[in-house]
Amino acid sequence: MSEKGKVYKGDGIVEKTLLTLEGKQKLEEELVYLKTVKRIENTEAIKVARAQGDLSENAEYDAAKNEQAEIEHRIMEIETMLKNVEIIDASAGNRNVVHLGGKVVLRDPDGEEIEYEIVGTKEADPFENRISNECAVGKAILGHKKGDEVVVDTASGPLTYTVVKIVNSK
Repeated sequence: MSEKGKVYKGDGIVEKTLLTLEGKQKLEEELVYLKTVKRIENTEAIKVARAQGDLSENAEYDAAKNEQAEIEHRIMEIETMLKNVEIIDASAGNRNVVHLGGKVVLRDPDGEEIEYEIVGTKEADPFENRISNECAVGKAILGHKKGDEVVVDTASGPLTYTVVKIVNSK
């Protein structure tokens, strides 16, 4: 059974991972890379460091073991995300309102216009103008229409954004 944003598994609740199809493909590619390239490189680095003798004071061995832990942690993290993935369908729902997976042009309080894509938290990247549906701006603008003014509560006080345009996907 599921509730918005959650998947129930046994005794625990695992958060759904909201991803675009592109985001899912990137994670799958990263998983393959980690399993087929990084693991092998790391195993080799551990062998080389182990061959140097005394492991108690071997910084290269410690670094390689730490990297191994990071690689395995990331593999488990990606596998968990992919098991609980929900693909964002930007074409679903009302395309006249700001929606998850869609793009929107906003006018900020300084009068500048900027286009954002609304994505899940795992794909958010402000440098690429991809904002999370859970961040202050993303959460506030969801469901709004062109021309709406939206007040966003921020740490520095409320800011008013105007929805200039909703960019529909093909």
